[in-house]
Amino acid sequence: MDIVDQLGAVREGKMSRRAFARSLLASGVAIATLPAGARRAMAAPEDQGTYFTWGGYDIPELFGPYMANNNGEMPNFAVFGGSEEALTKMRGGFVVDVSHPCNQAMPRWVATGLFQPIDPSRLGNWPDVIPALVDLEGNDAEGGSIWMAPFDWGQTSITYRTDLVDLEGKEESWDILWDPKYSGKLGSLGSGADAWWVGAIKAGVDFKDIDTPEAFEKIAAVMREQRPLMRTYTDDNTTLEQALSSGEMVASMTWASSAVQLQAEGVPVKFAKPKEGALTWVCGLMIHKDAPKVDKAYEIIDSLLSVETGHFMINDYGYGHSNIKAFDAFDAAKLDSLGLSKTPSEVLSAGHFQVPQTQEWETKMNETFEQIKAGF
Repeated sequence: MDIVDQLGAVREGKMSRRAFARSLLASGVAIATLPAGARRAMAAPEDQGTYFTWGGYDIPELFGPYMANNNGEMPNFAVFGGSEEALTKMRGGFVVDVSHPCNQAMPRWVATGLFQPIDPSRLGNWPDVIPALVDLEGNDAEGGSIWMAPFDWGQTSITYRTDLVDLEGKEESWDILWDPKYSGKLGSLGSGADAWWVGAIKAGVDFKDIDTPEAFEKIAAVMREQRPLMRTYTDDNTTLEQALSSGEMVASMTWASSAVQLQAEGVPVKFAKPKEGALTWVCGLMIHKDAPKVDKAYEIIDSLLSVETGHFMINDYGYGHSNIKAFDAFDAAKLDSLGLSKTPSEVLSAGHFQVPQTQEWETKMNETFEQIKAGF
């Protein structure tokens, strides 16, 4: 299939934007030319809602119901690399309809006054949402409303090349990303929202104590220890996956989606189950208080909560989904291979579940981590 045919397949929703991006890279075509043409080909900005989200969530596979209700058109998208970046932009006046934070950031987002509670009665898929994912710290609005509709959940761990990393008979461990013998061949997600918390696991810091001065110094120390070994920190999953695929890197902190994608391409990788426990999280959807298209906001959310979207999230990204019916298509063995379960608490409690922190802590953490990445 040539590039013109592939672009047509993307527009028709038959090929994911991620798959198309990989094809362009393999062909030596600059990836920077892709997003506007592929993503916006069918969008009408004046008519559609805007979704502010992480990279990889701006694809047709997640919006089948939305497109069915909007003559095949997609929502508009704005992409961020981390939730703090997103919140800072909205505090500065950037207005969207729906945004996509995770549980540890959600109470801070609510405290800004920039969001409105969600009315579950406007969501057709709400009755099938797993209650345990709704019952998160800070998610009960005054009057019993909900601030964040849970969408995806899962683990952050290590994707490593099984043919290039020698565990020497030892258990999988976060130590892989601190191993000097792999210096220059290690990678990491670039956001402190993942990396700093992994540093806490490595430092042996209990998340309930993560905001103490002692914990802060311990985490900073292990992150500085790791810095000279790293080839790259990036919020672009495709960059990490390409480097792992080529063997340029042998291991990286990633979300489960990277391992699933590489395995589907025949790359010998594994998504580790570290002996110290993986980082676990729940992310969801919030509506801006000044959302210009509230009706479209609810259509975006309901599409993301659909069984159809859930099937894709589980099968193609390896993420858990908030719709319990989405799991019916998968047996226990398949779910276990992805580090998932039909009972989210089994996964979330088995790892290290992120907990909300103050704005002051978040700012200090991000500033320190950026300095460390810069070599200071």
